[in-house]
Amino acid sequence: MTYIENIYACLAAPLLIAIICLRGKPRLSLMFILGGMTACLLSSYISSFFAATTGADALGASLEISPVIEEIMKIAPITFWLLVYDPPKMEVSIEIVITAVGFATFENVCYLTSNGASSLRYTIIRGFGTGAMHIVCGMIIALGLLYLWDRLYLRVAGTVGLVAAAITYHAVYNLLVSQTGAAFVIGCIIPVLSVILMLLLIKKRLERYTLLR
Repeated sequence: MTYIENIYACLAAPLLIAIICLRGKPRLSLMFILGGMTACLLSSYISSFFAATTGADALGASLEISPVIEEIMKIAPITFWLLVYDPPKMEVSIEIVITAVGFATFENVCYLTSNGASSLRYTIIRGFGTGAMHIVCGMIIALGLLYLWDRLYLRVAGTVGLVAAAITYHAVYNLLVSQTGAAFVIGCIIPVLSVILMLLLIKKRLERYTLLR
């Protein structure tokens, strides 16, 4: 039995020490990594609760419950930051991705602790596949906010739509990797290709943003 609370405490401790010691943007980034890990921990509790109350099996929970809970929880730290501090849109987009990194890292550690890490091939697939998937979902919201931020009437509706798109992407990934053979391979490759595509889009957007400034 894996006690994810103990894993969380072990990983969070050095981050908390660094957050206390550092200042400025490094401190902020570490806070959002910790926020992503915390969101992952809470997501596991909430998803387990809904799975138990609805009687969903493991596959049903991974397709219908976990994507919704995880993507909503993943954006929660950023939403709080937006409502309280109203930071620059470029910083918001960067910290969304950093939060996703914290979420994916903690999820991978817990999964490998529960299921073992004896196969290097599988751990690499797990790291790049699931890790990239969470980052892509963060990038979907980050890219959207860059385009929607200047239009006040689109911020709320646009954010809801982007979260829905991230949930759909997440569910499709879970469906593919729950299969065997070609479907599993395709599911692992899609997030990596998506990251490459989004990096190109972000680079183009950043260049345009720099020129406009």
